[in-house]
Amino acid sequence: MTKGGQFKTVTVAALVALVWMADRASAAQCGSTAAGFEAWKNQFAIEARGRGVSASTVGALMATTYATATIVADRGQRSFSLSLDQFLVKRGGSAIVARGRALKQSNAALFASIQQRFGVPPGPLLAIWGMETGFGRSRGNQNVLSAVATLAYDCRRTAYFTEQLYAALTPIDRGTLSASTRGSMHGEIGHTQFLPKNILNYGTGGNLDVAAAALASTANFLKGHGWRAGAGYQPGEANFAVIQAWNAAPVYQRAIAVIGQQIDGGARR
Repeated sequence: MTKGGQFKTVTVAALVALVWMADRASAAQCGSTAAGFEAWKNQFAIEARGRGVSASTVGALMATTYATATIVADRGQRSFSLSLDQFLVKRGGSAIVARGRALKQSNAALFASIQQRFGVPPGPLLAIWGMETGFGRSRGNQNVLSAVATLAYDCRRTAYFTEQLYAALTPIDRGTLSASTRGSMHGEIGHTQFLPKNILNYGTGGNLDVAAAALASTANFLKGHGWRAGAGYQPGEANFAVIQAWNAAPVYQRAIAVIGQQIDGGARR
């Protein structure tokens, strides 16, 4: 390589490094306390406007408050370290099975329609529904936008929840989600607790606070992650990997499989 070529290469590399450093400097900085949340919002708002988010939606973001309860909940998920039997007792597994069987019978036409459309049987859907919200009884009362914005600012899982925040801003921009929507501590919405990105990717168009729409969207999520109609969903079977996509905690995954199997009429293995 000639000296001129070497100089050009070094110059280009230096420019790339300067651009990278400038991007890092201008990016919204995460934090672990409420102290930096307002400054983070101001910087994030600039980034959001640059990505085409409307001024009114950015205004809704700026009105959010630091969700201390969300951070406490995020740090306190100790039940995921329990054994499967302990976890099932803590989450009321036997009650979920009993209620799930009754709902399967009383809503047979709905579950038959969902299975025909998506290939997913009632058991895992009812297990998820019961585990997530007690069949709709506990859907949360946290402002979704504040919760997701707080987690995007928090340094623990910034990248993951930044994606979720942009996913929440999108339907607010479209007018299909209100900035005042209430949900659970991490910003999950509806009967089966969809995070904003899952709403965009797998929501079937209905109101997730309506059970039928939430169940159809949940079945669509499972199908979208590779659910094979007619295949098993216990550990080692084809559809267990799909259940793993629903929740990252191994004990939660196994609980869904066990409860679902019992609702569908099988004995626990």
